[in-house]
Amino acid sequence: MADIFEKLVKNYGPIGQHRERAHGYFAFPKLEGEIGSRMKFRGKEMIVWSLNNYLGLANHPEVRKIDADASVQYGLALPMGARMMSGNSNYHEQLEAELAEFEHKEDAILMNYGYQGIMSAIDAICGRHDVIVYDAESHACIIDGLRLHPGHRYVFKHNDMEDFEKQMQRASQLIEKQKTGGILVITEGVFGMAGDQGRLKEICDLKKKYDFRLLVDDAHGFGTMGKTGAGAGEEQGCQDEIDLYFSTFAKSMASIGAFLAGPRVIIDYIRYNIRSQIFAKSLPMPIVLGNLKRLELLKTRPELKEKLWENALKLQNGLKERGFDIGKTDSPVTPVYMKGGVEEATAMVMDLRENYGIFCSIVVYPVIPKGHIIYRLIPTAAHTDEDIKLTLKAFSETKAKLDAGAYKVEAIPDMAENK
Repeated sequence: MADIFEKLVKNYGPIGQHRERAHGYFAFPKLEGEIGSRMKFRGKEMIVWSLNNYLGLANHPEVRKIDADASVQYGLALPMGARMMSGNSNYHEQLEAELAEFEHKEDAILMNYGYQGIMSAIDAICGRHDVIVYDAESHACIIDGLRLHPGHRYVFKHNDMEDFEKQMQRASQLIEKQKTGGILVITEGVFGMAGDQGRLKEICDLKKKYDFRLLVDDAHGFGTMGKTGAGAGEEQGCQDEIDLYFSTFAKSMASIGAFLAGPRVIIDYIRYNIRSQIFAKSLPMPIVLGNLKRLELLKTRPELKEKLWENALKLQNGLKERGFDIGKTDSPVTPVYMKGGVEEATAMVMDLRENYGIFCSIVVYPVIPKGHIIYRLIPTAAHTDEDIKLTLKAFSETKAKLDAGAYKVEAIPDMAENK
């Protein structure tokens, strides 16, 4: 019998294979200092484009005060236990009620984390006779949730409505053949990698033709899209047609936790059947009170979202004017598409950080096809015009170097932390 650990040490995976050169620099880097548009990395100041602090709430003085005061008053232990047993409070229920009202839904359930929350929600909703139809570029948390599903699932090409209908026809035919089960459609409000919105309005319009329920993961749209910040459904005028609206607090609220909003009877069912919450400790009181304050600011300070969009458009327009390909983004998420291998990408990242003081996330193979590089920039309300100006200059100069072959190296540069 083989040792189960043996295969792990033989193959660390497509990313892990580079760990001895990359750890602490290209992977698992450590940003230090106050959260903002400028932080320290290995002792050097960087303009940071890797934080989902969309509205700049992470260091908002009112947020910092409530976080500190609540920690002093309650500590991090209260309430103890899972909410169903002993971990509930009036504040948890208040946050749920306010989130439901903000999203124009009857009720909402609070979750400890977005990733395991949506996984467990899919598991609670769908049985073995149900069929799931989902967008091909759905987030990893959705894909992992689908792995828990014992029934059929059909994937449609990203935002391709013709293929969506084809998969809906397959799903409908299967349901008719089984004579039992239903269909859950899953897509995203804003896709976090490419920044384009899901085709929510067009999917909702097809409810007249097909019988299904719609679950939308709007992690990047909540707080950033729509007139009031209620998300991509509000932006597209179809919020009422979204059956279940999900988002995390990790983006625009710069916090921890998540929620799912929808019809009261369905949310109540999920509340009593979602395993990741029933068997997990409740969110600590300081986090709940902090999220109430963040939600209040999200609702009452529209200038924060306005500043975010002002910065996003300045950055995106500046990149386009300089000939960069930023794809089809229609959200603050700003991808920059380039050509090159993993080795070139890491050399370019080093140049950006060491010589230009620019820190941003990079995506390479195996997340995307070989020969392609995506830089994903996340503008926030905290960025300044000077941040944008210096970043555009850095990208123009490093892109010229990339095109000239200056970053061609045989291996990923060894920038791992000393061990």
